[in-house]
Amino acid sequence: MRFISPKTDFAFKRIFGSSEHPEILISFLNAMLYNGEPTIQELEIIDPYSAGSVTGLKDTYLDVKAKITGNKTVIVEMQVLNVAAFEKRVVYNAAKTYSTQLKAGEGYLKLNPVIALTITDFILFENTEKLISNFEFTETEEKFVYPNCELKLVFVELPKFKKELNELETLPEKWIYFMKNAPSLEAVPETLGSIEEINTALGIANRANLTLDELNDVDKREMFIQDQIGSVMKGIEIGLQQGIEQGIQQGIEQGIEQGIERGKIEGEIGLIMRQIVRRVGDVTQEVQTRIQGLSAEQLDDLGEALLDFRSKEDLSAWLESAAG
Repeated sequence: MRFISPKTDFAFKRIFGSSEHPEILISFLNAMLYNGEPTIQELEIIDPYSAGSVTGLKDTYLDVKAKITGNKTVIVEMQVLNVAAFEKRVVYNAAKTYSTQLKAGEGYLKLNPVIALTITDFILFENTEKLISNFEFTETEEKFVYPNCELKLVFVELPKFKKELNELETLPEKWIYFMKNAPSLEAVPETLGSIEEINTALGIANRANLTLDELNDVDKREMFIQDQIGSVMKGIEIGLQQGIEQGIQQGIEQGIEQGIERGKIEGEIGLIMRQIVRRVGDVTQEVQTRIQGLSAEQLDDLGEALLDFRSKEDLSAWLESAAG
């Protein structure tokens, strides 16, 4: 028995975005947001998964969006790579989801709270061992929370989770173990199978229950992710070398920091170039050089814009506007 990785966009949306099994998402959100307490009793999945609905290969994606108990909206994102300006993107998605609730002419009273739940396959907050981090608007001195908690950001950093199967106790621990280790399982362990919703999720993730086309799609997505991880690591390696060389004159610590940052940019460039080739085909060396000269902020903008490109002319027009 083999299971697909919940970290891919296809698998994540198939498992947690299915309107046929809303109980899976309810259990998962209660675990991640409310420490396993049954706070969410019902939800409505917005734009639910349907076979063939997930298109394109991405390193980051807004996987699931749902209305939950209390008139709150939850957006869930599984992030595999630590790309440039990722933290800004999380805030942008949350703010955009909050602001677009209103239709023309509607008053602010119709706005409801938004929770952005982000699961990362990398360590985002180096200064803490905390596995699940919660952020809200608070007063800087007395730390009281802004009225109604309109926006809340929740992060789950998978690499910080170190427990083995026989050490799992709580519902959050079991769901995080599922997220991190499902592909390495050879059967449904009793510890996880005893949770009905996780048992159902494992059934959906069972490769034996997928069609040949779905299996091919999963394999392509997993290969794509590994390819991008390799690109980022190579970029970091190059950037580290450059940073260390500069650090001989400016200090090793500063050089390594610069190298890591440059490595992230190089990895972002490699990722964007691959996505561009998939969208519009091979581009000239001149275009590649222009892309390599973009700033981190411009690269992030290009990563968002290229999803709408249909031709090389679209790319050329964007680069012209960026140069202006």
